[in-house]
Amino acid sequence: MPATPLSTVPSLLSSPSFRGRIGCDANSGYYAVPRRYRLHLSLPCPDCLRIAITHSLLGLEEILPVEPLPAVPDRPDGGHSALRPLYEAGSHRHSGPALAPVLSDTWTGRIVSSHSAHILRDLARHFGGDGPDRPDLYPHGAEEEIEAFERLCEHRIDHAAQQAGRSDTDVTARRTALGSLLRVLGSLENRLAHQDFVLGDAITAADVRLWVALVQLDTVHRLHLDAAAVHRVAGHPHLWAYARRLAAHPAFGCHLDLDGIARRHHAHCRGLEAAGAAVQILDWAVHVAQGSRSRA
Repeated sequence: MPATPLSTVPSLLSSPSFRGRIGCDANSGYYAVPRRYRLHLSLPCPDCLRIAITHSLLGLEEILPVEPLPAVPDRPDGGHSALRPLYEAGSHRHSGPALAPVLSDTWTGRIVSSHSAHILRDLARHFGGDGPDRPDLYPHGAEEEIEAFERLCEHRIDHAAQQAGRSDTDVTARRTALGSLLRVLGSLENRLAHQDFVLGDAITAADVRLWVALVQLDTVHRLHLDAAAVHRVAGHPHLWAYARRLAAHPAFGCHLDLDGIARRHHAHCRGLEAAGAAVQILDWAVHVAQGSRSRA
């Protein structure tokens, strides 16, 4: 019987959402200036992992520093103590958890944004530059397709995998969720059998989103599926070969904190592991290490 992954991770709705945007010039208030801003990221968090990968793909290490946060938040409310002053500066008498990710402004000591989708797009549009080594993560004309793909990953991979492993729903609901998940994986399998990346021959934001979804599927959601379901999920060789290949990419695998993901999951999940927990799809650590050796 699949376990029930009861999560105590605080909802973003329980904390104020800061949605400032980076603009093009001084008239916009927040505008792109080297070393003015900082990212505050806890890598085991999927949203933070996406931002960290994007940050590395764009080569922003020198102009936009990253402040690492613990894998498991250190406050009883599920927030990070290190972020508390920033939240209180932006929200008088802030009472909710201080959550990551955060893009902060060192000039004002305030939060610009805690909205991951906005942070991702602003990094690419205003900090990424146009050098030959900088991928165009949101190519012109593909923005709507990328947004639709991100929603697909959220609902048909992340949410469907979580629902497929819940024991507090009936068998029909679990089978429906698993079927939805497998249909999407099958479609991606067919696509990646004929091209290197989600949208063709170059990495885009869609690949960042899918790779993080696959990491979560194998390191978190798999733990609550039965063995038969995991074998069906694993039965997409081109999809998982794609995941292995990106794990060896310097901008992807270097941010993969497997121990932190496990600690974050076990700190919040109150469900019991199912038989699928013993059926690992990828040995992520090996593929990350192989990528590191090939770059040495």
